[in-house]
Amino acid sequence: MSFLDAIILGIVQGLTEFLPISSSAHLRVIGELLMPGRDPGAAFTAIIQLGTETAVLIYFWKDITRIIGRWFRALAGRVPQSDPDVRMGWLVILGSIPIGVLGLLFESQIDHTLRNLYITATMLIVFGILLGLADRFGRQTKELKELSWRDGILFGLAQALALIPGVSRSGGTITAGLAMGYTRQAAARYAFLLAVPAVFASGLYKAAEEIPPLLSSEGRAAAAAAGEPSLAAIIVATLVAFAIGYAVIVWFMRLIENRSYRGFVIYRILAGVALLGLLISGVLDPLAGA
Repeated sequence: MSFLDAIILGIVQGLTEFLPISSSAHLRVIGELLMPGRDPGAAFTAIIQLGTETAVLIYFWKDITRIIGRWFRALAGRVPQSDPDVRMGWLVILGSIPIGVLGLLFESQIDHTLRNLYITATMLIVFGILLGLADRFGRQTKELKELSWRDGILFGLAQALALIPGVSRSGGTITAGLAMGYTRQAAARYAFLLAVPAVFASGLYKAAEEIPPLLSSEGRAAAAAAGEPSLAAIIVATLVAFAIGYAVIVWFMRLIENRSYRGFVIYRILAGVALLGLLISGVLDPLAGA
């Protein structure tokens, strides 16, 4: 992977992580277009997501530090468990369990089998339609202060679906939120907060696996021979993803105050159909790198 490829993929990650259009699908497809016959890989995707998730930390810094602070104070008995921030802390922990458990149980399938581009194309279309239906028919009256334990679990299960490229972490979680009657802003806000522990855990786990070998000359030579990203390329892509991602999250949170998700629904369906066309015509290999 060249530095130009890394920069492009970092831009793609930053542009797509917070939009309900699946960053993993875009990285998978554009990665193969840049490097024919090769897949950037689930590990590369997970690591550079640390960049965009750092943007979430900065954007929601006051909320996150307040929730964490009050949650620890509640453990010490200095704040009641009924406190809204304490409750939110527990709900984020609860909602993070499904993706953590399923991610570990099905790690091999996630890294290989589920990266089949026919699956990705199908998920883009199907979950695009589901997002459109939820946005159109959801009541959109509930705020985050009304988040129940049942809804927290359902949000977590929806986030876990993003282990399949094409679903979209934010898209799956937002769709579930809209279907349960939450407002667009509430669903998006909780989707971003819920993603923080999952993305950092996944990214750091993959970094612990992938980065140590790249610190040796033998590891760097093996990665170069296999066309895999170098440590420098991973760092560049992560930094670019952070810078672009922060700008996108600011824009997106303002956009959904007055706009529906219709544009994203149309984009997902068209992208899925276009991907099927590229697969059927043989331009892309559905199993490259899988």
